[in-house]
Amino acid sequence: MLTAKQHELLHFIQQRLDASGISPSFEEMKEALGLKSKSGIHRLISALEERGFLRRLPNRARALEVLKVPEAAKTPVRNDNVVPLRKPAPSLKPIAANDIVEVPLHGKIAAGVPIEAFEDHNQLAVPAALLGAGEHYALEVSGDSMVEAGIFDGDYALIQKVSTAREGDIVVALVDGQDATLKFFRREGKMIRLDPANSSYEPQRYEAGRVIVQGRLSGLLRRYH
Repeated sequence: MLTAKQHELLHFIQQRLDASGISPSFEEMKEALGLKSKSGIHRLISALEERGFLRRLPNRARALEVLKVPEAAKTPVRNDNVVPLRKPAPSLKPIAANDIVEVPLHGKIAAGVPIEAFEDHNQLAVPAALLGAGEHYALEVSGDSMVEAGIFDGDYALIQKVSTAREGDIVVALVDGQDATLKFFRREGKMIRLDPANSSYEPQRYEAGRVIVQGRLSGLLRRYH
């Protein structure tokens, strides 16, 4: 049996997931329930988790999934725009989504001459809107050879893991199995040409067997200091 506040919070989270696929923030939950602090929201979420109504998804901020709902809705939510809580079809489970996800941060990648892209265990928080389908990782850009494409030294390149590329894609290309670089991908007969976006740099040409595509640029993050 849920308390009135527990039911009200579950109702609000379900409504927001149904409407946008994004969990509400703790601030939004606090306002919707008329509470004075976020600590009350933390306690309510923990109680709903213990009772099997809710769970938090790992490695994602604000990611909540409603596992089940009460049989009947008895407590209205304060927001007049909230629709009545409904029980999902038995074969379906509400899909949890979020506006922030964490992706692996795999060191630096050259936007000049090739340098080694090393892997580590860091994570980078990324707006989900910058990512499409598939698996992604991030690399910190080093160098200025892609500035005319709006990619600057210190930016974080968000990379979708793929092994093939279309003509003109910006890709992470691994050369000779050890050096990775961020460039435009072109085919030139039997050769692969990696084009910079800076007139000060020359295109790089390699035999096709020397180049492995490790991903395609999906988005960029830039921090201002």
